[in-house]
Amino acid sequence: MTKVELSINPVMRGFRQVGFFTGISRILGLIRDILFALVLGAGAASDAFLVALKLPNLFRRITAEGALTNVFLPAYETVAANKNEKSALQLVTEVQVLLVLSLSFLVIVFELLMPYIIPLLAPGFKATADRLETAILLARITMPYLVMISLVALWSALLNTHRIFWPGAAAPILLNLALIVGAGGVFFSAGQLTDKTLLSLTLPLAVSVVIAGFLQLLFLKIILVKHQLMPSWRWRGISDASKKMWRSFVPAAFSAGSVQINIFVDMILASTLPIGAISWLYYGDRITQLPLGIIGIALGTALLPHLSRLHAKGERQEMAKSLSNSLYLGGFFALPATAALLVSSPIIISGIFGYGAFDSTDVGATASALIAYGIGLPAFVAQKLFQSVFYASNRPAIILRISLATVAVNIILSVILMQYFGHIGLALGTSIAIWLGVFCQAILLFKDQYLSAKSFPKLLPIILSCILMAVILKLLNIWLTTIFQTDIYIVIILVIAGLCVYFGMARIAGFWPSGLLKTV
Repeated sequence: MTKVELSINPVMRGFRQVGFFTGISRILGLIRDILFALVLGAGAASDAFLVALKLPNLFRRITAEGALTNVFLPAYETVAANKNEKSALQLVTEVQVLLVLSLSFLVIVFELLMPYIIPLLAPGFKATADRLETAILLARITMPYLVMISLVALWSALLNTHRIFWPGAAAPILLNLALIVGAGGVFFSAGQLTDKTLLSLTLPLAVSVVIAGFLQLLFLKIILVKHQLMPSWRWRGISDASKKMWRSFVPAAFSAGSVQINIFVDMILASTLPIGAISWLYYGDRITQLPLGIIGIALGTALLPHLSRLHAKGERQEMAKSLSNSLYLGGFFALPATAALLVSSPIIISGIFGYGAFDSTDVGATASALIAYGIGLPAFVAQKLFQSVFYASNRPAIILRISLATVAVNIILSVILMQYFGHIGLALGTSIAIWLGVFCQAILLFKDQYLSAKSFPKLLPIILSCILMAVILKLLNIWLTTIFQTDIYIVIILVIAGLCVYFGMARIAGFWPSGLLKTV
């Protein structure tokens, strides 16, 4: 087999930085979720907190990572290439002032309307007044986090344009650490509480979110000042570049919003299912997010500024080459992760979350959700890479149209499938919809010659190796359950065995990417 050449370029260096710190963040996030499961289980308290956190997360995705970052990077690179760095920094000032003012107004509006918004997001909560009241209060506490995290995302994007990727990837570590401290406080104080209300169990977590926002802002400010990139707050009006960026932001926001609509559709429908359904979906999704963050988000974060720079210079062929290399690298990691999740989900969930208030019913229900989400993992990774091309070439409207179609498909599938499979149908509908969206994006990229049919045969040895690895892991799992009574030991052994088998086959079969060890 021909080795795939992946040169050490800005994308790969960015992937190394983002992947490393994202990996640390996701591991800490996993510890955080373990504590959540231990303290809150998958019951009313967990459901209330997760619903409350969904609202700022929705707009965070739209105003920060999902839309603003994607249109800001190409705009910044264009201004820097056509004018100078000073003009580009002025663009940052214009964006951050408008961002903070508009989001502050939005937060005030939502604070006032929260008693009406939460019942819309979780209509099933009306049947349990304590869940509803707790979710409203927690949402009011966490809502200001939206302004802080959106500003953090903008500052991270600014650093990314200068190929300083690690601070933006490291910032979420502070959030996870704060939530770990909050969850730890709940855990150690729970025994002293005579009346374990939903609020007493969840309030420290909500406060931790806001504290984390302040810490992330402070951290990014220190980095920006160090590199002399801290934008001023002196607003001098809206430049032509800023107007053009905000025009692109509208379809990008709708596109990012459509992705979040999928999540909200699942949550709304799940609230009508038995108590715990929201939590089962959450914990299943969190496990899927571990490889997605390290692989897909890391690659997409590193790829977008690089493609934006190439597009500003008119280097179309180099854009196609970078996409092909990134697609291979994404498949190299995402496909074995998918195979491992599909065959080992019950033992993974049991080993990680199966303690305290998280009982065997929760384990089985969450494992089923994980399988359904895992089916869509490769599509989620590919989506991050494909969207980078459209945003870099200033075509967010294409992503919008595909995203809206994906939302429609997801709603239809979710409503139908939940009738037969409950919460599993919701996760499965999401995975099927994302695969259809990626297929549509791939067709357009083929048409525009950003994607070549030559990119996909390279993935065949990876797929075959993943199948063999999955068979070995399944047999090993059956054998290990007869030896160990503690599931976490089995999970650790399976992870080590899976890595050894897959990477060993990659070396022997010759599809190990050249230079990968130096890069990742």
